[in-house]
Amino acid sequence: MGGEASEAAKAAERVARESYGRLIAFLAARTRDVAAAEDALAEAFVAALRVWPLEGVPGNPDAWLLTVARRRHIDAVRQWQSRRVADEQPALVNHVSALEDALDDIPDQRLALMFACAHPAIERATHAPLILQTLFGLSAAEIAAAFLVSPATMSQRLVRAKTRIKDTGIPFHIPDREQLPERLDAVLEAIYAAYSKAWSEIGEVASAALVGEAIWLGRLIVSLLPEEPEPKGLLALILYTEARRSARRGPRDEYLPLEKQDVTLWDEALIRAAETLLREASAGGATGRYQIEAAIQSAHSARRLIGIDNRAAVVALYDHLLALTGSPVAALNRAAAVSELEGPAAGLAALEPIAGDRRVADYQPYWATRGHLLALAGRKEEARAAFTVAVGLSTDSAVRNYLRSLIAH
Repeated sequence: MGGEASEAAKAAERVARESYGRLIAFLAARTRDVAAAEDALAEAFVAALRVWPLEGVPGNPDAWLLTVARRRHIDAVRQWQSRRVADEQPALVNHVSALEDALDDIPDQRLALMFACAHPAIERATHAPLILQTLFGLSAAEIAAAFLVSPATMSQRLVRAKTRIKDTGIPFHIPDREQLPERLDAVLEAIYAAYSKAWSEIGEVASAALVGEAIWLGRLIVSLLPEEPEPKGLLALILYTEARRSARRGPRDEYLPLEKQDVTLWDEALIRAAETLLREASAGGATGRYQIEAAIQSAHSARRLIGIDNRAAVVALYDHLLALTGSPVAALNRAAAVSELEGPAAGLAALEPIAGDRRVADYQPYWATRGHLLALAGRKEEARAAFTVAVGLSTDSAVRNYLRSLIAH
């Protein structure tokens, strides 16, 4: 029984990783009640952990979970219906009928869910976080860390947004072409944030599914909007980064920063695909955030692969990115690039404007970068203090070990 329970748990975890967004999108699209869909699917996973060890993992786990979740959802709707006045009953009955009629098909409505979450009726700052929770299953705390706000604040925003979808009846569909641009930024931001989380969790089992979903959605949006440059810029950025995945760890699973990676392990096919996308994006119109970030990754690749000294160009790209976004993360990365071009003292000076920014107080890359620049400047004690903070904020054991090795020097 122990082995069967373990296999059932692994099967449920696999489905949760690979199908969560698709199942939530299917459930929520019928009632526009995202919170209820999440609750129903959570109960279905609990039921799977109870039933599958006894009866075996079903041949189609997705359909099994959807059936159970749909029943939980319908029961909740009917209980709510019994407490409402008669003139509200037809709409509720229609919701139930729509779910019951969908027994044999699970259409992929993830893109429709993403654009619903980016509807103008929802607070703009919540668009991308809402997509990350509903589609990718990230917690409020995980999303808060990505957007440099407190978990309590993020949780409140997400609850308000889900209530807004339900109360205003925001439709779940891909908007008309003229309406797409106003929602596109949030969709791209969410895809990149999801990919970035997977990139930072190289040792986590769930990261592969998250990477696959982010790349799939990126390609889908490129095909949907072939004339828009930014989706191509985003996909290029992801592919440049993904091309280096296999080189991020050494033979003993130690963390390797970019400058120490074996470039022969980089995926040349992904780099070529990224280069093609970036060229097409550059020819397609105004330059946006993701095209700039992709160009930076292209420059890093060129420097390592063919030895081009493009450090000045990288700083110039970061200047443009910082002017465009005002992001403390862009300022942080620019400081590191300035250090490579002009030395650690210049890098530390470039870092100073965000030193007191509360958004980076718990941001691990800030402290790791600060420690690196301080060490290069010969300020060893200050460097050790910064690295110590970075160790405490790191979730990856290999990164922690790498930072501890820097403290020891």
